[in-house]
Amino acid sequence: MPEDKKNDSRPKRNRAHKTPPKTPRQSAGAATVEKPGLKSRQAAAKILAAVVDRKTSLDGMLDQEHGNPAYRELNDADRALVRAILNSALRHLPRIRAAIDTLLQTPLPEGARALDHVLTVAAAQILYLDIPDHSAVDLAVEQAQADPRNRRFASLVNAVLRRLSREKDTILDKVKAIPAMPDWFYDRLAIHYGREQAERISAAQEVPAAIDLSVKSDPAAWAERLGGTVLPTGSVRLGAFSGTIPALPGFSEGEWWVQDAAASIPARLFGDLAGKSVVDLCAAPGGKTAQLILAGARVTALDQSSSRLRRLRANLARLGLEARTKEVNMADFQPDELFDAALLDAPCSSTGTTRRHPDVLWTKGPEDVEKLAGLQERLLRHALTVVKPGGLVVFSNCSLDPREGEDVVARVVGDGADCERVPIAAAEWPDLGEAITERGEFRTTPAMLPLAAPFAGGLDGFYAAVLRRKRA
Repeated sequence: MPEDKKNDSRPKRNRAHKTPPKTPRQSAGAATVEKPGLKSRQAAAKILAAVVDRKTSLDGMLDQEHGNPAYRELNDADRALVRAILNSALRHLPRIRAAIDTLLQTPLPEGARALDHVLTVAAAQILYLDIPDHSAVDLAVEQAQADPRNRRFASLVNAVLRRLSREKDTILDKVKAIPAMPDWFYDRLAIHYGREQAERISAAQEVPAAIDLSVKSDPAAWAERLGGTVLPTGSVRLGAFSGTIPALPGFSEGEWWVQDAAASIPARLFGDLAGKSVVDLCAAPGGKTAQLILAGARVTALDQSSSRLRRLRANLARLGLEARTKEVNMADFQPDELFDAALLDAPCSSTGTTRRHPDVLWTKGPEDVEKLAGLQERLLRHALTVVKPGGLVVFSNCSLDPREGEDVVARVVGDGADCERVPIAAAEWPDLGEAITERGEFRTTPAMLPLAAPFAGGLDGFYAAVLRRKRA
């Protein structure tokens, strides 16, 4: 049910709302027998509520050590199922809500959020996952029966989901034109990119992102060895494979690391870095830091989080690379000597990464974008003070919203600041020319870089610009 749907009165009673008869499981004195798969569906509904209603990060909820208790209690197979359900539910949430709404005789009560999540979890399985429909329906009914808040709606759950199963092809056809993202974000994309491009970006969100690797050397050889393909960025994109990332050849030897192709672009925009001093201002987890080191720079890597900095050091150790590291908020960083260059991959709304993190558009809103844009501007102005006159600053983030990219740079460059934009030459990126804007900035979207199977197309949405501190 869409969150903005209002219904001040309780729905009229109908046969679907009648309290169902007690099942043997509920009868007095009967032993409680829990159906296999029930706990995983209950966990999925709880986590979906945390993401959608309380704006909680999905990654945090699925952390194996500190995540949601209901998730941590599951075995590995059930955890994988919960992840699949949640990713599908969040990736297609507007369409799932519309599908459920078409099958309700009256809207759900305003306070029936728990029931809404039960229906959403089941509908995600029926419409988008290879799970038997009868199993999704049966476990949703069982889930409703087990929750005092939802017990009186168990017959409604059964009726709605059975009809959804019978009519799913027709319903999917009806809802396919609905953008797979919240209205506020889709409208913003349409304003900036145009309606046609917004539709392409929306469609790209439905396809999970591929796995890209940055390699130390010889991308073609690693692509052949790993069954991948070399992208215009020099990254290696993996096709379908079984097993885990650490089990792949070259991981333990530190020959490559996982990094989306778009995320590998900013560190490549400096030009020759051999022997130059470079500061990576928001460095963890270290993929860009590794690129700078391999380019020959003397790198200082900053991060304000001790845990993230430990992760960076561990990643560099696996790769056999070294950098000077410092735990500090970059906004407070005052170097003893100015650097030749600085990379600022700034904190952002991460709306360009929703193929990997479909919760982002449901945990963030327009107010978050505005707040983060203000932070980015302050950080960028400070970044320009830590480089020498004539030094370069590459500013980047993984947001699709121009308020966090183009608008920030335009304000910094346009108000008499002691810097100038250095246009990126499209000729240097012949296979990504569409990503170079008229101002000479990088702007990638998930709809770019179409590739045939088995290599999924698309890139993370990324923005990058090069600025030069003016000489005195």
